[in-house]
Amino acid sequence: MKYLLDRLLYIFLTVAEALLLLRFILKLFAANSSVGFVQWVYDTSGVLLDPFRGIFPDHVFKSTFVLDLSTLFAMIIYAVIVMVLLYIVDLVATPIDRAVVHKKRS
Repeated sequence: MKYLLDRLLYIFLTVAEALLLLRFILKLFAANSSVGFVQWVYDTSGVLLDPFRGIFPDHVFKSTFVLDLSTLFAMIIYAVIVMVLLYIVDLVATPIDRAVVHKKRS
């Protein structure tokens, strides 16, 4: 069970971080948001970014390139949350795993 939870958390983190990083890069290099792929990335990652919108202002360079600090902050927070959840799963699952192994040996 611990293995399954670990894998699911890592999959979530990988997908979330990849989408947010892709969003950050596309915004940084002023990707054309009318292109289908770019719009899909913005829409999909927007759900992950919603809790963090407005925390930090966007910095615009040369009236085109956007440094979106909220996206970077979201990436850090999601990584920390997953690490904490992995730690909690390890704390809870380790005694259960030991009890199961101990019963099998008896």
